[in-house]
Amino acid sequence: MAGAVAAEERAPAWRGGFGRLWTAAIVSRVGDALRTVALPLLAVRLTDDPLAVAAVSACGYVPWLLFGLLGGAVADRVDQRRAMWSVDLVRALLVAAFALAVGLGHVSLPLLIALAFCLTALQTLFDNAATALLPSLVRPDELGTANARLMTGQQLAGGLLTGPFVPLLFAAGASMPFAADAGTFLAAAALVASLRTAPPDREPRPQGSTLRAETAEGLRTLWRDPALRACCVATLLCNIGMGGLIATLVLHVTGWLHASNSGYAAAMSVYAAGSIAGGFLAQRIARRTGRVRALLLGGTVQTGALLLMGSVRHLSALLVAMAVLGAMGMVWNVNQRTLMQQRAPASMTGRVSAAFRTASVAGAPLGALLAGGAARFLGLQAPALLAGALFALAVVSLIPARRADVPVVTTRVDTATVPPAR
Repeated sequence: MAGAVAAEERAPAWRGGFGRLWTAAIVSRVGDALRTVALPLLAVRLTDDPLAVAAVSACGYVPWLLFGLLGGAVADRVDQRRAMWSVDLVRALLVAAFALAVGLGHVSLPLLIALAFCLTALQTLFDNAATALLPSLVRPDELGTANARLMTGQQLAGGLLTGPFVPLLFAAGASMPFAADAGTFLAAAALVASLRTAPPDREPRPQGSTLRAETAEGLRTLWRDPALRACCVATLLCNIGMGGLIATLVLHVTGWLHASNSGYAAAMSVYAAGSIAGGFLAQRIARRTGRVRALLLGGTVQTGALLLMGSVRHLSALLVAMAVLGAMGMVWNVNQRTLMQQRAPASMTGRVSAAFRTASVAGAPLGALLAGGAARFLGLQAPALLAGALFALAVVSLIPARRADVPVVTTRVDTATVPPAR
């Protein structure tokens, strides 16, 4: 294992393909953050029905459940670079048309819901294609650092820097955040289109092969790999816990802790700051322990943080716990994605990525329902304790895979001496 850990120490060059992909991801994340905050604000202007407002946010989950696995299968069939910039162009046109409708006063709640649904449906292809494309832009021993830089930059751009600008843009006009979002999609599309990657090297598909059959093949491949199977199950359990915690956090802060809205804002801010710190820790931990053990460590520490949050009735305990959750959550995300990219066959990365993402998205609404019931019948601190129990189960489910830190797919590792296309 020591050799495998040492192989993770290279950092990708900023010049060339990775730098442009990183910039495109950051620009796109800024636009996503603008739109994510602006859509509920616009919905509240149109209706005071909580269910209707919630429906706008719910459409961010539904397409992943409907099309997530299909998006992964399509990503494995097509040129991922072309798919990404094409999707971004379509999203730019959709958001620009929506901004025009808002500016002309023709916006309606069904239009908001349709926009949220369509953008997320397109995202199922874009995200899976992006995950599959990254290994072709960096060397195998640069993959972990590349993922850490991508995720940390996205968290910094979307979690801390963009949010304060939304009210300013909204004050200038309700259409402004969406016009800015359309601009970010266009910029990201141009950056991705400028990448020079070799055509995907894939074996010809069997005659008569269907997307359904290819999706099933990807799921079988994931299930037969002990490390990927354990990691996917653990990710689902963690996302059930975190989905419930985030959905009820405002009740935990204002109801159980009797803190003000500023306490809730502080909790979300330290979570974002912790996530950024975790981006710098993820590779350092993996180099010392290996990726599966990094997941075990992250899950164990998060379990302790959740128990602290649910048992100590003080705002300072919550803030410490949220910072730890953010940091270890980033450690988890970086190493989970890198492990998946290393172990999945190159021809199936999109489909395996789709299975992980679909499990993640499915866990959030389920967790919200469970946490809502727990808060109602067991107390407002119960969702944190429930999340702690789910994280503990996730850690237990990973234990059988703790020896699987050496990548098993040799086709990618064997290409380490070949410089990637830039």
